[in-house]
Amino acid sequence: MIVYFLRHASAGKKTPNPKKDERRPLDDDGILQTRYIGRMLAALDLQVDHIVSSPLKRSTQTASLIANELAFERPVKTHAALRPEARHEDFLELLAHFKKSESIIVVGHNPTMAEFLSKTISRKTGTAQIDFRKGAVARVDLFGRSGTLEWMVTPRIARALQSTLKSSSRPKTARK
Repeated sequence: MIVYFLRHASAGKKTPNPKKDERRPLDDDGILQTRYIGRMLAALDLQVDHIVSSPLKRSTQTASLIANELAFERPVKTHAALRPEARHEDFLELLAHFKKSESIIVVGHNPTMAEFLSKTISRKTGTAQIDFRKGAVARVDLFGRSGTLEWMVTPRIARALQSTLKSSSRPKTARK
């Protein structure tokens, strides 16, 4: 199975009230970051079976924007195993639930997303140090409970790729 780990995009400053913080939406930068990542994933012709998000607003917004960019027609699911305080065991149960899927996107928060990604690719030999930026996505090819990190892209890289592709496109002409 392929798992795309996606950290929610920028949502401004954390609020001291936990209930209000759960409803904190993406800010303008976060919406833009998500669109860059979504367009990059769409350009890769990414096909996923499920998109699963933390139930917090900033994650569900990120997941919905990605779903729109991918023309994903199924509903985005939410799961408590992707909440900020979730445990790795909860995340493993989530993956087990979707084990028959070819590929899924999981959308959550730091520090848990970095921890889950780290433990997934380190094969229990320790933890990998990962700087999981807001809005970043990582592809992991999963084999059982461990996997291989294939790539990781931040919104800044996705934006640079898009501008490079747009500016380097030239008319296709036959050479004689």
